[in-house]
Amino acid sequence: MPLSENEQRLLDQIERALVEDDPKFASTVRSTNPRTYLMRRVRRSFLLFVVGLVVLLVGVVLNRTPLIVIFGVLGFATMLFAASRGAADLRRISGRGGETSSRRPTASRRRTRPPFTERIEERWRRRWDDH
Repeated sequence: MPLSENEQRLLDQIERALVEDDPKFASTVRSTNPRTYLMRRVRRSFLLFVVGLVVLLVGVVLNRTPLIVIFGVLGFATMLFAASRGAADLRRISGRGGETSSRRPTASRRRTRPPFTERIEERWRRRWDDH
């Protein structure tokens, strides 16, 4: 949805004030590509996953029962965190994830339903009307 004329004017004023206040920061923000940032996070997640795998394998190689459990849990948790973070970033890169979800119905497509309490009250009234 496009911005109104007033909102666009306010946004331009904020941008000009930012450039006047801190031109170095403004140029950094303009030149930053979100896709590059997300790809960097995916690479870090992959490396973290490999670190978790190494920790898991070290626990198995040490062959001492308490160390196997500690290293195993630590390695698995690290791998799980890295995989979930990397998958979320990949979804955001592809445009299928993030804050804005296309699966959410718009106001025109959304069914209008009465609030939960009204539905319960209606059921209660129907229950006593039937008897």
